[in-house]
Amino acid sequence: MKALVINLEAATERLAFQHLQLSHLGIAFDRLPAFDKSADETADLPYWDTWERPLGRAERACLLSHQQAWQAVVDEGEPVLILEDDVILSQTLPALLARIEGTDDIDFITLETRGRKKLLSRMPADDLPLRRLYQDRSGAAAYILWPSGARKLLAATETSCGLADAVICACYSLEAFQAVPPLAFQSDRALAERIEVPLQTNSSITPGAVARKKGTWRQRVRRLAAQARMGLRQLQVWNRAERVLLSVHPEDFSHLQRLPAITPTTTPSARGDAAP
Repeated sequence: MKALVINLEAATERLAFQHLQLSHLGIAFDRLPAFDKSADETADLPYWDTWERPLGRAERACLLSHQQAWQAVVDEGEPVLILEDDVILSQTLPALLARIEGTDDIDFITLETRGRKKLLSRMPADDLPLRRLYQDRSGAAAYILWPSGARKLLAATETSCGLADAVICACYSLEAFQAVPPLAFQSDRALAERIEVPLQTNSSITPGAVARKKGTWRQRVRRLAAQARMGLRQLQVWNRAERVLLSVHPEDFSHLQRLPAITPTTTPSARGDAAP
């Protein structure tokens, strides 16, 4: 399965790290240029007033970048592993990718944890290390998306926006699953997961003053409606789901210590072939 790495032009160290990490795991990837918040030409569109609160420029750029990835999955016509460039991956990920090859009854698999409880099925999915995901709360750094799921996400954001991970979490039409244990986390979670990573641990998205505002009354109504939908979702699946706090297995990330150091001579590439 091919991977797409969403990467800003200036984030050369992150791209270099992903090249080393994915090469080590034997996963081929293409770089997907991320939208730059400083080059936002759509800032004043009414579209950006359609979520539960104002979105900061970096948040808008993030959504545009993921929408671009979703369209790429549709164009590809097969599932794709979508990664943000600061994600840390488990060495067991290639085994999962091999096991789900040819699967066509799934829309979406999230690989990560962000330290918040998720609403999962009580039973695993067949013989795979997956559980049905009924309600997530955050995270869009590492997921596998099928064309069917990509079309649903594109439709969900055609006339209204949102944080990229919030859009995914709220798209209840997705046949969504969670990898258990999680196989990824963002580098800013390294301390919480007690894993040393060879990458800066700060997020590139820091909500600005606009994003901290409560928004218009329409946006506040949408926020209340979203909370109501979440409550209804929990009621709909109460007899087959449970809230679970997931943590990664540190031993699954021991390969990080074997990766070469990132140096100024490490050459970032827009394309990475799988290691032989």
